[in-house]
Amino acid sequence: MDIKEIYFAGGCFWGVEHFFKGVTGVVSTLPGYANGRFADPTYEQVYKDDTGFAETVKVCYNPEAVSLELLCRLYFMIIDPLSLNRQGEDVGTRYRTGVYYSSEADLPVLEAAFAAESERLGADPVTELLPLQCFYGAEEYHQNYLDKNPEGYCHLSLKTFAYLKVFEKVRMYLGSGEPHGAFPGEPDAIARMAEIAAIIHEGMRFFWTGFYRVVPKASSPSTVAPEDCQLALGPFQGPPACLRISYGRGVCGTAWKEKRTIVVPDVEQFPSHIACSSASRSEIVVPVFAAESGSDSADRTVTAVLDIDSDRIATFDSEDAKWLELIVNL
Repeated sequence: MDIKEIYFAGGCFWGVEHFFKGVTGVVSTLPGYANGRFADPTYEQVYKDDTGFAETVKVCYNPEAVSLELLCRLYFMIIDPLSLNRQGEDVGTRYRTGVYYSSEADLPVLEAAFAAESERLGADPVTELLPLQCFYGAEEYHQNYLDKNPEGYCHLSLKTFAYLKVFEKVRMYLGSGEPHGAFPGEPDAIARMAEIAAIIHEGMRFFWTGFYRVVPKASSPSTVAPEDCQLALGPFQGPPACLRISYGRGVCGTAWKEKRTIVVPDVEQFPSHIACSSASRSEIVVPVFAAESGSDSADRTVTAVLDIDSDRIATFDSEDAKWLELIVNL
């Protein structure tokens, strides 16, 4: 087995290490200090914030089980790439974000990942992309810190770790172009939707989780305008729901029409909201695009939407949107 390595700096290394330990294909992690000015630093020295070191996690992985591209995508899920020398409440140059590589062969993949993040953000990340100059493992009590101290500090949210578990289950069961272990990729779209809805619902404990599929209103050619289609209820978990939703109507129809994820803190405040259940209080809807669609959202074809409801106000935010978009891509 050919094991490769990459180094991620993303704020306090306790949480970053714990996160990557949960990624299938990662065979080992080691928190430490990277790219500083002298040898064998201690935590006390690095904490003074004048050594040039960044708290960093060495990630060793099996490229047959997880790609460097996916590791980078997951890394950008857990950092604020526009925050300079700060992640959460951790402030200082030792908490800067950076990706450090030990092999020049990895650079094209990393540059592509950074370019994709720039496009998503509409701005260039302040995250460093540099060759690894040096790395020293942290003291033993820092290693596997959150396993040893389950109630210990972590700048990453519990929601982040819950979504990682959901994402990994979807990746392992359904696969895609990404290596996915022992389970073969499922070719049937309805089966994939059913499995994803069940995995999300079980993992996140939402009130309602399901898909609506874009279908023609009546017998018509296979290629029809969106206005001649409706959203039909697909696989779901939760109480009974609306069977059909029109183009541009409600949160689902609007997300379909506008080809973007919509987060609604209070459904009663959303124009044209369709009350499938009076218990629904907040909602998020993520469009599902055809695999052959281009990268420009205006040219992409929506084939379904993932609809998730909560019985509490303001359940969903930008973190839910990022993770659900990533999951839907599978």
